[in-house]
Amino acid sequence: MLPVRLCNSTEYKLFTFTTTTCVCSLNATTIYKYTYIHKTQNTAMVAESELQLRDFDGESEDTDSETELLIRHSGRGQQQAKRGSIATTRYYLHDYSTNTTQPSASTTSSTSFNTGTSNIATGFLSHLFGNSKTTNSLSRTVGQVRFRNERSRERAKYEDFSSTSTRIQQQQPQEYKEKQTRTGYNFGGVFNKGLGTSANAKLAETTQTSYRGNGGATSGVGVSGHGVTESVALGVRSSGGGAHKRYDATAGATVNGSNESVSGGGGIGGGAGVVLQQTVLDAENGSTVYYQKNRRRSKRRSLANLCKMCLCGCWRKWFAPRELRARTVHLGRATTEKFPPNEIRNQKYNVITFLPLVLFEQFRFFLNLYFLLMALSQFIPDIRIGYPYTYWGPLGFVLMVTIGREAVDDLRRHQRDHEVNSQKYKRLTVNETPGYEMVPSSKLKVGDMIIVEKNERVPADLVLLRTSDKSGSVFVRTDQLDGETDWKLRLAVPLTQKLNKDSDLFHIDANVYIEKPQNDIHSFIGTFSMDGGEETGLNVENTLWANTVVAAGTATGIVIYTGCETRSVMNNSQPRSKVGLLDMEINGLTKVLFCAVLGLSLVMMMLKGFSGPWYRYMFRFVLLFSYIIPISLRVNLDMGKAFYSWQMQNDPEIQGTVVRSTTIPEELGRISYVLTDKTGTLTQNEMVFKKIHLGIVSHDNDTFHHIGQIIQTLAPTILAQSAPGSGGGGTGNNASGDQQPPLIIQTKPMYSGNRMRHPEGWREWEAVKALALCHNVTPITDEDDNKSVSTSSTYTSSAGGSTSPTKSVINVESSAMEHQYQASSPDEIALVKWTAEVGLTLIARDINSMTLQMKTRKSKGELQDGMLQFQILQVFPFTSESKRMGIIVRDSGSGEITFYLKGADVVMSSIVQYNDWLSEESGNMAREGLRTLVVAKKVLTDEQYNDFETRISAARLSVSDRVAKVAAVIESLEREMELLCLTGVEDRLQEGVRPTLELLRNAGVRVWMLTGDKLETACCIAKSSQLIGRNQGLHVLRSVSTRTEAHVELNNFRRKQGHALVISGESLEVCLQYYRPEFLELATASPAVVCCRCSPTQKAQVVQLIQHHTGKRTCAVGDGGNDVSMIQQADAGVGIEGREGRQASLAGDFSIPQFSHIAKLLLVHGRRSYKRSAALSQFVIHRGLIITTLQAVFSAVFYLSSVALYQGFLMVGYSTLYTMFPVFSLVLDQDITSTTAVTYPELYKDLSKGRSLSYKTFFIWVLISIYQGGVIMYGALILFEDEFIHIVAISFSALIMTELIMVALTVRTWHRLMVLAELFSLALYLVSLAVLHEYFDWEFIWSNEFLWKVSIITLVSCLPLYIIKFLRKKCSPPSYLKLS
Repeated sequence: MLPVRLCNSTEYKLFTFTTTTCVCSLNATTIYKYTYIHKTQNTAMVAESELQLRDFDGESEDTDSETELLIRHSGRGQQQAKRGSIATTRYYLHDYSTNTTQPSASTTSSTSFNTGTSNIATGFLSHLFGNSKTTNSLSRTVGQVRFRNERSRERAKYEDFSSTSTRIQQQQPQEYKEKQTRTGYNFGGVFNKGLGTSANAKLAETTQTSYRGNGGATSGVGVSGHGVTESVALGVRSSGGGAHKRYDATAGATVNGSNESVSGGGGIGGGAGVVLQQTVLDAENGSTVYYQKNRRRSKRRSLANLCKMCLCGCWRKWFAPRELRARTVHLGRATTEKFPPNEIRNQKYNVITFLPLVLFEQFRFFLNLYFLLMALSQFIPDIRIGYPYTYWGPLGFVLMVTIGREAVDDLRRHQRDHEVNSQKYKRLTVNETPGYEMVPSSKLKVGDMIIVEKNERVPADLVLLRTSDKSGSVFVRTDQLDGETDWKLRLAVPLTQKLNKDSDLFHIDANVYIEKPQNDIHSFIGTFSMDGGEETGLNVENTLWANTVVAAGTATGIVIYTGCETRSVMNNSQPRSKVGLLDMEINGLTKVLFCAVLGLSLVMMMLKGFSGPWYRYMFRFVLLFSYIIPISLRVNLDMGKAFYSWQMQNDPEIQGTVVRSTTIPEELGRISYVLTDKTGTLTQNEMVFKKIHLGIVSHDNDTFHHIGQIIQTLAPTILAQSAPGSGGGGTGNNASGDQQPPLIIQTKPMYSGNRMRHPEGWREWEAVKALALCHNVTPITDEDDNKSVSTSSTYTSSAGGSTSPTKSVINVESSAMEHQYQASSPDEIALVKWTAEVGLTLIARDINSMTLQMKTRKSKGELQDGMLQFQILQVFPFTSESKRMGIIVRDSGSGEITFYLKGADVVMSSIVQYNDWLSEESGNMAREGLRTLVVAKKVLTDEQYNDFETRISAARLSVSDRVAKVAAVIESLEREMELLCLTGVEDRLQEGVRPTLELLRNAGVRVWMLTGDKLETACCIAKSSQLIGRNQGLHVLRSVSTRTEAHVELNNFRRKQGHALVISGESLEVCLQYYRPEFLELATASPAVVCCRCSPTQKAQVVQLIQHHTGKRTCAVGDGGNDVSMIQQADAGVGIEGREGRQASLAGDFSIPQFSHIAKLLLVHGRRSYKRSAALSQFVIHRGLIITTLQAVFSAVFYLSSVALYQGFLMVGYSTLYTMFPVFSLVLDQDITSTTAVTYPELYKDLSKGRSLSYKTFFIWVLISIYQGGVIMYGALILFEDEFIHIVAISFSALIMTELIMVALTVRTWHRLMVLAELFSLALYLVSLAVLHEYFDWEFIWSNEFLWKVSIITLVSCLPLYIIKFLRKKCSPPSYLKLS
């Protein structure tokens, strides 16, 4: 029984009918929603019924079957609900196109309603409900459909229904469609298209996909683009004007009808037929309930679904990527959410994944997989050959060596990680007496408030709450994060900085909202609110990212991100298992050898004939010839790698080298690109003042003392002029005027007057004073700085001190104490330190004033200090756009106002007065690799300054274009300034950087410098370090942002052959986006490349691009956390143990103490590792090929029998006891000495071509093996007389002697251990001849006949090869022999 609604232009009528015919059956599991739909004149309103659905089978919703159809009839009529309160699941009735379809013949006879439809409906409903008036029945009846479904099954049904519906539509004749269009009523077939559309809608619903028509409604696809249905429902489909209708269940009427074609459902054509199996009377309300009862199968499916859900849940929990989300952290309260642990993890495995991953990595190699299959085949009796231990023994040994090596390597990583994670930090507490507790960094959680002291690494991402400086500022070093050498200024949250002590943080109601974790280290969005007040915005200036270092003072912060959610870790890639190129080449050779095994076995079977159980014989031949692929190859190579690693770590010339990954030492011998960081890798990040040029004279380290003498001589006059208003220059009056040299002119304003008649010493004094004043440097003392926030601010009140968190920035009286400086740029610190060396020391600075200390010479030759006070009026900080920094100060003594400006020569040349020396001298300093600064000044009158202050104040209050207006006002001052000096500062290079880069360049290795520092700094270091050769130019790719600009710049660079390229990270992104192949072609052909402003992710991306574009091997060298991604991406990652941390060192495959060690690591150890591994692998392959040749000849001669020539112990002893030591001694071989390798780095170029192990050399060894194997076997067959055992003795003895001689012929430089290995193996075999009577005839062994036969066979197999090698060495010697 099905409820079906019919509609005409005036009303809806509900009727049901019974059918047993269904063309497109949806069966009883189809989902129905019975709806009431009403349409007003203007809008379609849809509401849901508030009546409760009852479950009559007593099951819960989770166990209900796919469909539970409840149709109720209540006799209470109008008592149900008032108009407007009854609603249903949303169900829109739409008009569809008139292309309705005709049902099949079996249903047409019983379902064609062209006339009299209303009567049929009325009669049927009367029979069902016992009421003759259909309208009254409809007004009192509430029909409800409750459904439960399983999505997978429903999807299959609707796909089936949709396809069947489409097929029916295609079968209908055209004339019947026209008839439907004319008549307007066709009940039997319209539901095909309607339900077909609804089926698609339901299909979308079951897969959580929305089908939308043009009308903008949801969950359904109307045929004409208008209609929308939520599910397959028993609704009315109209094909007229597209009007929405809602049926009012209370009034039983429709509004705003229009001409429509009415179509129904219920098993007729549409396939919505349901046969209800049971009728139940509801005792509560007397309603009649029809429902289908199909529970058991549903319960079985529910159990299966439960298992699926459990598995999916476990997968999502353990393996799915963690969802990153924003969070709110409350101060002083523990968080209930779970966040990642704050651990640094460089391990590749854990306890669970270790064995599976190691075995997977091993059996990825075809060699190991092949021998695993061979070993497993020995459990099958029909194809077993010899003893199983001959297969399982070598395989097990290989796996044990590999597993042990990986376990040791990963254990070392774990120990290093544990060392870093165990670093203790102060965590604030409420109850503890000191106010804090010491906890390891791995125990820190989100919401913890911690104290970071000076020079301590920040353990997690923090929001800065308080600092030891009263202004709430602190400087941090970020070179481990972004590679920039400049110190960054960070600011505490103002509301918490105002608190008296740290413990007050627990007594406020405050919270911090933090954005979800991301990898952008230059941005942050958050808010801070306290005590229900207004929220304060937070940005990146209020944060301390993990792996930065507090440069001065102490900082208190709250942890916001930990572990893998910190910015530094999110910029790093996961450690990967690196596989060397040599291993991949050997893996390819083993596949060739496997094809040879199959080919040889197939030839044997073709000669034998495919009769009987031929497949069994075929597999036995494969097993017999399996020694052509030597399992001992992996053992020898792994042991060789361990030996190479040991040699590197114990080289006295590169002490401190640590090999953290013993799987890829050969990669160091084939490097074509070295990608290095700048800060801390090439440089020490220590700025040294090297040169100053005053226009007519230049001073450097040799003449700086002259400037100091001039300052000391001028000091009495300067202090005397500054004394009247200074109040701090107590020594100014002690200097008598008659002590002054005659060159000093006593004038009230210091050296003011005619600019062309400056007295001697004026230039030096003005330059030094400008450098001492024009900066953003703040002096600090060691004693002052060592106080922590917690000790100095929280508990000073008990000692009688102030409870303010402020520390006194400087104490003028403590002049004897050594001063340290903090600033955003190490360049400025170098300048201020130099002025202190020559006699003008910055000793105090705050926001409004600056104090300089000047050394003056007394009459007895003693030095005495005097003070100069300056008032800071304006500061214009350095920006990357302006490339200059300015300050306006007033001399407290004379009242003179001076504007000082310093900046890059490219911008200052147009600001200063005309001169003829600035451009030339700045070019000379740049060529020396110095970072240049031009310093100028301008004296302002009070009127000029007041006018400037008025204008700049107005500009700073401007709402629109504030930045441009402020810049314009400042530029009005920057005109015709007086040039004072040109300075040159050097970023001190690491020891031996220049010769190391020279060696690498001569070795054919291209060096790329990837740095996060500024472009000008990167260019200076590239020149000073001689990264760019003397004869090479430097092309700076200007900043590009569009495709056209990138095209122009790349064309410009293409014309400059032999030039090194300098490019910024932003321009790199644009070039890679539009012209990736072209850019990489130009860049990889360039002798050197400098990439500045690179993010950690970009560094790794550059490495990956080089690998994919060139196919060459890359080596990345870095010392900071920002280099970890690059190190892990490179084929060989080298980490340097820097002063700022060990993160790069821990993540690298190799760790060295300084960059200069990279030369010997590549040129000597890399060369030896590759050469030795190539020789060792080919000799082991030769050892397997020769014995396989013996077996093949033996089988061919003896009637193609699949019988082993050497049984049991002989096969095992051949590759272990008798030949293992001489063959493995090849790891001691070397073609040239380490001195020669470093002296002639050009020898390294040949290694990148891979000629030591190639298909050419491989097939040469194959020919040698075939020749020697054939000679030994045929010689033994020809010379033997009596018994078969003599063949074994002769051939095996000749085989062992041949192998020992071939090792001797392969060796290029003898080592005493090589000789010992040869003699030991020979003695071991002679003992075996005497002991193993099972395999050798004792009497025959001691006969002269055995001796001469073995000698002849060995001589024939080896002598021709020696002659060929001798002639080749004489006619075409290798390059290293020419040098020696």
